[in-house]
Amino acid sequence: MIYAAILAGGKGTRMGNVDRPKQFLSIGERPIIVHTVEKFLLHEDFDQIIIVTPTAWINYTRDILEKYIGTDERIVITAGGSDRNESIMAAINWIENKNGLTDEDVIVTHDAVRPFLTHRIIKENISTALEYGACDTVISAIDTIVASTDGKTISDIPVRDQMYQGQTPQSFQITKLKNHYEALSSDERAILTDACKILLLKGEAVALVTGELFNIKVTTPYDLRIANAILKEQIHQ
Repeated sequence: MIYAAILAGGKGTRMGNVDRPKQFLSIGERPIIVHTVEKFLLHEDFDQIIIVTPTAWINYTRDILEKYIGTDERIVITAGGSDRNESIMAAINWIENKNGLTDEDVIVTHDAVRPFLTHRIIKENISTALEYGACDTVISAIDTIVASTDGKTISDIPVRDQMYQGQTPQSFQITKLKNHYEALSSDERAILTDACKILLLKGEAVALVTGELFNIKVTTPYDLRIANAILKEQIHQ
């Protein structure tokens, strides 16, 4: 079984004075989350598309999707956890309780506020996760990356050719991700930045899938303006 988990737990604090989480703001004439969900609905490989959102926004999410997309039996809306990885686990727990798990099941996890992913990116995430067990969508770093441990002085300048910027989707064989997450210590969980780190901490390889520059995450008012420009360009292509 192939599952999608669309992570819609953000509160949009960097978006400024808005009345709802950023995934419900509009680009063009429709909410960002609608654009994102449609990309997964158009992909024939998904058996279930699980949207993970704060409990307080479940009904609003359902209403928005029914208004702009209608009903689709593949869509499920469930409550998330306290952070990104707990929300992914909430989706996995829903899958296990509903359908059980096998070692061949794959989950494609994606930010609800990355509405410009492509069919190719999704397809390569699925095939790469099946082959390697885990993958991350990335683009090559364009600017030099500067590291600082104290926020005041440079501690390292890594070789740029070895640096990549992480995007989503991040995709996994479900049982592998679940088992490794449950085996983490509390100290290991405290340093997690994303789900791929879970596999790295346990010595697993995580393969790379090439993303796109326009696969942006909409988190600030500037991002929202860029997203509207990208959408306008795509409409007129």
